Amino acid sequence: MAPARDRRTGFSRRRQYSAFFGYVLAVAGAVVGAALLAASIFNPPAFSAARMAVASVTAPVASLLDSGTDAIASVPQAIGTWINVHGENAALRAELKRHDALLSKARVIAYDNRRLRGLLRVRDRTPEPVLTARLVASTASSGRRFALLNAGRVQGVTPGMPVLGPEGLVGRVLESGPIAARVLLITDPESLVPVRRTRDGLPAIAAGRGDGRVDIRSVGAANVRFAPGDMFVSSGIGGLYAPGVPVARVERAGSDSVVATPYAPPDAVDFVIVERPFMPMPPPLPPRAGPAVSPAAPAR
Repeated sequence: MAPARDRRTGFSRRRQYSAFFGYVLAVAGAVVGAALLAASIFNPPAFSAARMAVASVTAPVASLLDSGTDAIASVPQAIGTWINVHGENAALRAELKRHDALLSKARVIAYDNRRLRGLLRVRDRTPEPVLTARLVASTASSGRRFALLNAGRVQGVTPGMPVLGPEGLVGRVLESGPIAARVLLITDPESLVPVRRTRDGLPAIAAGRGDGRVDIRSVGAANVRFAPGDMFVSSGIGGLYAPGVPVARVERAGSDSVVATPYAPPDAVDFVIVERPFMPMPPPLPPRAGPAVSPAAPAR
C-alpha cells in the first residue's frame, strides 16, 4: 500500500520555494500598494505621473490585444458577407436578364407606337389643368369614399373634372360649391374607370371596393389572366379621364377579376391637380319651348 502523501511544506523543497516567493510577492504588493496610496494622498501630482507612465506601457499592449480580438471576430462575418454577396450577385444577374427582355419589348412597343402615330397622324390631347388644391378631408368609416376639396366654383371647379395626385388618378369632382367641392374617389363602390394594361393594352374596368382598393375586371374577354405587378392606366374611353394616367397595380395573380392597389391612395395624398375633362361634356340642351297658345276669340 502506497504511503499517504504529506501535505506539509517541510517535506518538499519546491513547495517551500513556492510558499516563500508567494509571501515575498504578497509583502511587495502590500508595500507597493501602501506606497501608491500614500503618494495619492500626500503627493497627487507624482501619483498621477506614475499612473500615466503605467498607462503608457499598458496601452499599446491592450490595443494590440483588442485588434487581435477584432480580427478574429471579423472572420465569421467576412465569410458570411462573401456568401451573401455571391448569392446577391447571382440574383442581380438573373434580374438583369429579365430586365433586358423587358427593355427589348419596351423598345419594340415604342417603335410601333411611333410608327403608328406617324401613319395615323395622331396627336395627343393634353387636358388643361384648372388649379392645384388640397384634399382637406375624406371619409374612412362608411362604405362610401368621398373627399373634400378646398376649391369650388369660384376657382373654376365644376362636376366631372378629373382629380389627380402626384402618383396617379384620385377620382373626379362629384359636386361643386362656391369654395369647396366633393370628390368621388376611385376606391368608392360607385366609381368605374376604364383602364388598360400597360404591357399589352388589355381593356378593363377599375371598380372601387370601398376598402381603399379597386377591382380590375376584364371586359370583352373571358379567362383573362392577371399577374402580380400588372400596371393599369386610364384608357381615355368615355372622354372623362385622359389616357395614360396611372390608376392601380395588381396585388396577386388571378383571372377575370383581381384586387389592385391604387397608385395614389387618398389617405396619402395632400395636394391634387384638378383638370378639365379629356373630352369636355356637351353643354346642356336649352329648355324646349311649348306650343304657342293663341288667345281665345271674344265671344259674340
